[in-house]
Amino acid sequence: MPLLLTVALQAGPVWCQTPEPRVFAICTGRLSALMEHQWLISDPRADQTERQRDAMQEIAAAVTPEAEAATALNLRIEAKQAQADLLSLASFSGNATTAGVAARRSEELISACTALLLG
Repeated sequence: MPLLLTVALQAGPVWCQTPEPRVFAICTGRLSALMEHQWLISDPRADQTERQRDAMQEIAAAVTPEAEAATALNLRIEAKQAQADLLSLASFSGNATTAGVAARRSEELISACTALLLG
């Protein structure tokens, strides 16, 4: 059996694995950036994104040990800025290739985060 398959099988199903607390902080930042971008461009999906961000923020607060709160906040801020940069490139870049790559990457990152939420 190939090594990669062996490792994947030993790791168990993805849905059984609990993400590290830092993942929820990062996703909170990403969703915050998306929400603010949607406000900027008057996207009606901003309300849904705000609910998702609020849910992610609650999860992040619940799973982050108090001793790691400052680190989590830093991760959230850095992720928010990185996502905001991608969204700006996707929406306002004068280069179609750059805009397309940024839009796809932004969507991938947001999808990975929203997959962590129920409903």
